[in-house]
Amino acid sequence: MDTAHDLPPSLLRLDTYLLSKIGKAARGRLAQRLAVRGLRLWHMAVLAALTDFGPHSQRDLAARLALHPSDVAKVVDALAGAGAVERRQDPADRRRVSVEVTAAGRALLGELDADARAVREEVLAPLDPAERDRLSELLLRLFDHVSRLPDADDVSP
Repeated sequence: MDTAHDLPPSLLRLDTYLLSKIGKAARGRLAQRLAVRGLRLWHMAVLAALTDFGPHSQRDLAARLALHPSDVAKVVDALAGAGAVERRQDPADRRRVSVEVTAAGRALLGELDADARAVREEVLAPLDPAERDRLSELLLRLFDHVSRLPDADDVSP
C-alpha cells in the first residue's frame, strides 16, 4: 500500500479516497485470513445473518445480504458440505427451504470473528481504544446514511 508520502496531497484531503484505500486494505487482509480456510467474506456474512437473525429461506437470505440468489445457493452449498448449516423443508410449503446455522457453524463463526478482530487490531493499531470506539460509531452512522442513498447506478451523471 502506498504511504501518505507517496501520494498527492490533494488525494489525501479526500476522505472518500482514504476510506476506499483503508477499506481495500482491511478487506484484503480479512480475505487472506478467510482464504486459508477456503472461505470468503460471503461465507462469514451468511453465518452471521443466520446466527443473528435465525433461520432464513435462501431467497430471504439473498435479499437480506443483497446477494444474487444463485450466489447464496453456492455459499449455502459450501457451508452445508462443511456441516456449518442445515437445510430444512418448510412443512407448510414444500418448495420453501429454510437454512439454519449448526453448532459447528456457530463455532466457525466464532473463529472467523476472531480473525476479523485480529485484522481490526492490525489496521487500527495507531488508534487508542477510545478512538477506535469513536471511529466505529462514526462508521456505523456513515454506513446507515449511505445505505439510504440511491445506488450510484441510479444517479444521473
